[in-house]
Amino acid sequence: MINTLQICMGGGYILAIEDSLVQAKRLEHFFKEYNINYKIFVSAEEALSAMKIEKPELIISDIIMPGMNGYDFCKIVKSSPEYAKIPVILLTSLQDPHDIIRGLQAGSDNFITKPYEDQYLVSRIQYLLINKDIRNSGNSEMYMDLLFRGEKYQINSDKRQILDLLLSVYEAAIQRNEELVAVKSRLEKANSDLLQANQDLDAFSHTVSHDLRSPLSVIHGFAHLLLDNEASTLSEEEKSYISIIKDSALSMSQLITDLLNFSQSGKSTVNKESIDLTELVQEVCYTLSNREEYKRVTFNIEEGLTTRADRSLLRIVLDNLIGNACKYSSKNETPIVTFGRKDYFGQNVYFVKDNGVGFNMSKAEKLFQPFQRFHSEMEFSGTGVGLSTVKRIIDRHEGQIWAESEEGKGATFNFTLNEQ
Repeated sequence: MINTLQICMGGGYILAIEDSLVQAKRLEHFFKEYNINYKIFVSAEEALSAMKIEKPELIISDIIMPGMNGYDFCKIVKSSPEYAKIPVILLTSLQDPHDIIRGLQAGSDNFITKPYEDQYLVSRIQYLLINKDIRNSGNSEMYMDLLFRGEKYQINSDKRQILDLLLSVYEAAIQRNEELVAVKSRLEKANSDLLQANQDLDAFSHTVSHDLRSPLSVIHGFAHLLLDNEASTLSEEEKSYISIIKDSALSMSQLITDLLNFSQSGKSTVNKESIDLTELVQEVCYTLSNREEYKRVTFNIEEGLTTRADRSLLRIVLDNLIGNACKYSSKNETPIVTFGRKDYFGQNVYFVKDNGVGFNMSKAEKLFQPFQRFHSEMEFSGTGVGLSTVKRIIDRHEGQIWAESEEGKGATFNFTLNEQ
């Protein structure tokens, strides 16, 4: 193939126009790889000046360039008696049928679509150079009017030129189709692997849910019995050790719950139904108020709120948001947690507000990332998974969630839902 190219060029050179440094380097490497004489220019104007000194055997031109574009450059070449017989290849993405029409108007001989394989470019160059004499002997000027999308175009390419250009477009389309088939095959394989991974995750979740929770419940239960046993002869130091064991088991159990909620929140089916939101919030607040550390919390819940959402998923959202509000306001002398609704440009925005410790808003972008915590375990216990689970659930309801806070002045978490 290389020898054929060199024979066809007869010691001449290929002229290339490419304003992109990366693409120009690629062309340079290509020409050197195949032992092809070449000259590369960054603009059509420079190329035209060089052609006056020495005519090339073939031209490769980008279309989108500063100054004169590839179409206009090709028109100048093809309208010149001196250069008209030089084959011109235009480099394009061919994203619009107008590309072909404009190529025909300009008198282009071939299209090469980006990105392209070196072997394909070689075959196009070889074809044009081998058939150069045949094409030139059959040239006869012709004009053809073409109506396309309501616009009239005049094509002055000869029949063989039109045929060659359309064949190159068809060949490029076949190549793209083969690439799409290959991509489709890879996607099917990736989908199969993902399905297997999800099945493995489900199996793991089942193991975590049952095989880990059971022994933790036993540890927590017996530790609780030891501490509450009035006849116990344990020292205060021994009791403190058992208390640590009990609290650690409880924290581990909460982490397992949070991780399971997080893994399920991204793939469980969203089954929307009409929900009495005020009643659901009251249930969450009642459960929280039975915990010793939250007995002092005052809950303000707006009456008459309804929505459409997945009840079980929304319950997880409320458990986390209201639970956090209770936790981070629990050190306040009069902790207050408020749940309500406000209108924002005709859209329902629900909010959970507290008068707790708050946080620095400069950290807000990390708020919904897994395992991100703004307070130490010594200050407030937690796993750092809850808010990332909330974000996933809100996303699956096609809503948004954001926070407003100031250190020492509490926090407000706002969220919306697609209630259709």
